[in-house]
Formats: sequence, structure tokens, C-alpha cells
Amino acid sequence: MSEPVPVAEGDRAPDFVLRDQHGHDVQLAGFVGQKAVLLVFYPFAFSGICTGELTAIRDDLGRFQNEQVQVLAISCDPMFTLRAWSEAQGYDFPLLSDFWPHGDVARRYGVFREDGGFATRGTFLLDRAGVLRWSLVNGPGEARDLSGYHEALAALA
Repeated sequence: MSEPVPVAEGDRAPDFVLRDQHGHDVQLAGFVGQKAVLLVFYPFAFSGICTGELTAIRDDLGRFQNEQVQVLAISCDPMFTLRAWSEAQGYDFPLLSDFWPHGDVARRYGVFREDGGFATRGTFLLDRAGVLRWSLVNGPGEARDLSGYHEALAALA
């Protein structure tokens, strides 16, 4: 089976509705016209690299999420796993469960790994219109470098 192809810059991002760690539905289209959105797909809650990446976002949240942009972190973990991880790590941004249909949203963004049943590290910055303006996709064992995100966010202003 061929590797998935991520959404391309300039494309309208596929809409979705996923449950956050508290059981609330979050719809991507709800941010259109309101805020830019940073989608952060990651393989597994409680894993080393994923914890490090989301902790880096948590520790510098003002640079990632503010009145202009919303962070939405997405994995194929069940909602209750995400709640436990969020409480353990103090994540105050939405952790969205793409558990069922398993990996459906990750597939639409081209970052679902069929061979392992998880989302790989895909990062997508959407403008207020819901159009992809910047992306970064890393393999499962490769930590992402989000330094380009801040430049891309500044370009949206």
C-alpha cells in the first residue's frame, strides 16, 4: 500500500468533528472566520516523543495559541486515554480523539499509518478561511521542529 499524501498548501482543509479529552465535540469549521488553527497529529499519548512535543507547546502556549490561533492536537487514542494524559501533563488545549472511525481524520490529512494504526507526526497551519498555509510531516520516530511554524504564523497576520 502506498504512503498517504498530506493535504497540500493552498488546499481547503478537510472539515471534521472529533471529541476532546472532556467528551465535547470540536468541529474544525467552527473556527473558520474566527481563528487560524494549528493541527498537531501525533502517534500515541504517554509516549516519549509525543509527550516532549506537546509539553513544549504547553510550556510556551502563548506562542502557539492565542486570540489569533487555536491549537488542536489529534491522535487515534481513545478519549479517556487523552483525558488521563491531559490531566497528568497539564495540557490546557484540546486533545482530540480520532479513535472511531479509527484514524478517519488522519487519513483525510494523509498522515494515517495503516501498518501501525496510528497518525504520524503531521503539523498543519490553517488560516482563518480554513486553507492550509504551512505544514510539516515527520515519521513516527522523528521529533518535529516547529521553528518554521512561528514564521508561517507571522505571515498570516
